[in-house]
Amino acid sequence: MLKITAVGRLGQNAKHSTLQNGTDICSFSLACDVGFGDNKQTVWLDVAKFGKGADGLSKLLSKGDPVTVVGDLSTREHDGKTYLKCRADEVALQGGKREGNARPDDKDTWGHGEPAKQSYYDSEDDSGVPF
Repeated sequence: MLKITAVGRLGQNAKHSTLQNGTDICSFSLACDVGFGDNKQTVWLDVAKFGKGADGLSKLLSKGDPVTVVGDLSTREHDGKTYLKCRADEVALQGGKREGNARPDDKDTWGHGEPAKQSYYDSEDDSGVPF
């Protein structure tokens, strides 16, 4: 299993669908820039977020939105071409609140309506330090 973190922009509005077993899916294409200057390329990643919150997430993601995705990378072959796929564990919306955006506040969300988890170290309280 290969875990990745990809940062990019949506190539189209996210789509919601439901499998026969009732599992919700939010799917979208993500354009990620690689390199710089004359060597800059765009790598496309087909992303799918399964489960709870997929329907709500699909309503928040629009073409051009910047997002960060963390998940499992795989490939698929079709007509002699190789396509990159990501089964997303986390989807973080980047940037501030837009007008008309259904997000409840300016915090990032991870595809299921909860605020992004923040981790930090407080030098005054080392009770949570594992060493």
